[in-house]
Amino acid sequence: MKFFSHETLETKLPWLIIAIVVVISIGGLALNVPLFFQPSATEPVAGLKPYTALQLEGRDIYIREGCHGCHSQMIRPFRSEAARYGHYSVAGEFVYDHPFQFSSHRRGPDLARIGGKFSDEWHRVHMINPRSVVPESNMPNYPWLEKAPANEKIIARKMKALRFVGVPYTDADIESAPGELAGKTEMDALIAYMQVLGIHVKSVR
Repeated sequence: MKFFSHETLETKLPWLIIAIVVVISIGGLALNVPLFFQPSATEPVAGLKPYTALQLEGRDIYIREGCHGCHSQMIRPFRSEAARYGHYSVAGEFVYDHPFQFSSHRRGPDLARIGGKFSDEWHRVHMINPRSVVPESNMPNYPWLEKAPANEKIIARKMKALRFVGVPYTDADIESAPGELAGKTEMDALIAYMQVLGIHVKSVR
């Protein structure tokens, strides 16, 4: 028994590492495994649908441009959060997101409920020059999105990959995806993505 004493763990680095891994693994399993069996964490909220091809392309542009580095998409269940941003985030909103865009800090406002809050034109102007609509903004300009065409060549492959991990895209969705992006710009795609964020749980109380 002395072999497994605290002194052994604290002085034998390999055993300490093994003990840490075991404890963290048990804790991680205890926290995460039950979520796989809770409908509230695994089933989509009412009305939630997978992103359209245009919205999915916009999400990838959002990630590529680093928007998630300054804007979180998770409203915590606190009164101050709900008063500023809207209803707290629920797991059922994100079942089709791979990966999640929760983030851990905010340099700009949380965007979990941005969908429908502003018009498409407002977003377009804001992306080109944020200070034209929010004078105190320190967000950079993104004028090139207005001229860059949306990438229709690989959208079908993206949707097939997401279907493999459980997003219910149909063959028809995948076949029509390139046509949905034809003639669209990256700005169009990004706005389409932002306009759908959080719209399915605004009425939850």
